[in-house]
Amino acid sequence: MKFKLLSIFPNILDSYLNDSIIKRALNKNIISLEKFDLRDWTNDRHRSVDDTPYGGGAGMLMKIEPLYQALKDINKKSKAKPKKRKIILLSASGKTWNQKIAKQYSQLEEIVFVCGRYEGVDARIKKFIDEEISIGDYVLTGGELPAMIMIDSITRLLPGVLGNSASIEEESHSQANVLEYPQYTRPAVFEVEGKKYRVPKILLEGHHAKIKEWREKKQQIKK
Repeated sequence: MKFKLLSIFPNILDSYLNDSIIKRALNKNIISLEKFDLRDWTNDRHRSVDDTPYGGGAGMLMKIEPLYQALKDINKKSKAKPKKRKIILLSASGKTWNQKIAKQYSQLEEIVFVCGRYEGVDARIKKFIDEEISIGDYVLTGGELPAMIMIDSITRLLPGVLGNSASIEEESHSQANVLEYPQYTRPAVFEVEGKKYRVPKILLEGHHAKIKEWREKKQQIKK
């Protein structure tokens, strides 16, 4: 899986990428991440990527020219089949990201993330992307964090990334609107200020059929 990140702050996510599951996936060549600085496609001495909106209004908008040129060059170098790649604009007005979409995207070969900033992006960019994605009904400073969330949720679904593939099948959201059952580990009794907090007895008995039944009953339905 190839991830490509187009941003004015292409290195902002480096600390996260250099740890844990994402780092292992990169080291195993299960995924690759290529970062592009949008300012490389500007043509003025200030390397301007934004301007005031027509019609007035607060804030600045990202300009269409550098975005278009960047995507044109990135697309030209892509080796992925058209049906196996997507260009995504991270946008507050986009489709809300969820586990079902993450599974669909995990079947792709390449994803290009366009990370907006300021008050948004010139709306003409929609002619040159495949989809708009939002990670929730709230406003963020830019699209880099949503892109990282998508990369993380997709990567963990790829074969060979997680040590135990069963983790994917049992965790929250693997079924629509179903959250994972509560889990416990040692010690069996945790004591604080004289009060004892015990692991449910059934989990200590080793009866797998009963444990499975208990877990199914304890799964939560998302409201």
